[in-house]
Amino acid sequence: MVEDKDIKTTISPFAMRDGEIKTFDGRDGYVSINQIINKINIGHITDIHFKVLEIVNEFEFITSRQIYQLLEARGVEIKSQDKLNNKLEQLIKSKILTRYYFTAEAGKGIYRIYCLEKMGKYLLNSRGVECKWQPTDNTKPVAMIKKRLAGNQIIISYLRKVKAFSSYTIKPTLNAKQNAKTFKMHAGIKVSKNGKSAELIFEAVRREEDWEKKLIDRMKLLKDFYENFVTFDSGYETKPQLVLLCEDNKHEVEVFKIIVMNKLEIENMKICMTTDLKQNGETLSNSLSEFVLDETTGKYKIQEVNLKILE
Repeated sequence: MVEDKDIKTTISPFAMRDGEIKTFDGRDGYVSINQIINKINIGHITDIHFKVLEIVNEFEFITSRQIYQLLEARGVEIKSQDKLNNKLEQLIKSKILTRYYFTAEAGKGIYRIYCLEKMGKYLLNSRGVECKWQPTDNTKPVAMIKKRLAGNQIIISYLRKVKAFSSYTIKPTLNAKQNAKTFKMHAGIKVSKNGKSAELIFEAVRREEDWEKKLIDRMKLLKDFYENFVTFDSGYETKPQLVLLCEDNKHEVEVFKIIVMNKLEIENMKICMTTDLKQNGETLSNSLSEFVLDETTGKYKIQEVNLKILE
């Protein structure tokens, strides 16, 4: 597997592309539960297959590379990406998992996305694993899936690269009291060091259709949550640090401009920014940025936020 630091692309794989659609790449036809049970009995489906299933269930949509990194982080011996891909193919053929790729005007995407099938839910339930999957989950649009994939990569990067990493939440839920709405973010990270801890929550922003309006609506909810925050709101003892996860550096500027023009800054809260590709660095200590007002010029400039706790 290519290490993060050796990835040379300048465009995030989770960025939106013109005319992008989701294309089925799974298996048609019927596979009975008896056929699957037989494969388990003769050892063709093993505990490692079930560990893969649990990861897909937990993250909903995920790439094979992300699965490999999570297995590796959990100490599961998988040997190579090719070995994992063979196991994923077995799960596809048995209709336990299914698979998609993205197609755009520029051609096919370079990776596949894995998610559960009905048989996968049956198998997880048989082992006492909670599984809320339902068939309509697999109909989610491209932008929603890419936000999930970008959120996955945040979690994996912090898990693998930050010594002070403590825990993660895949879909942290926040409560916007004035709007009487609850909403889910795309990743939550807790870091702890020398008896002190900090929490970060990430909102993945993609250049989807009407993304500017969607960002405005989302920021109104976030502004509501933060400006009306009291201790233990949504389970947080103190306000978590908000980080907007953008597609690229230019996107960071576009996002900040929308926030300022619509007066959506959050009182007494610094909004941090990051991008997908900044997670590929060997350290994440300088992966966050913020916009600050230059008193001399009266203009905003972007600067790194150096957090030693993220080393």
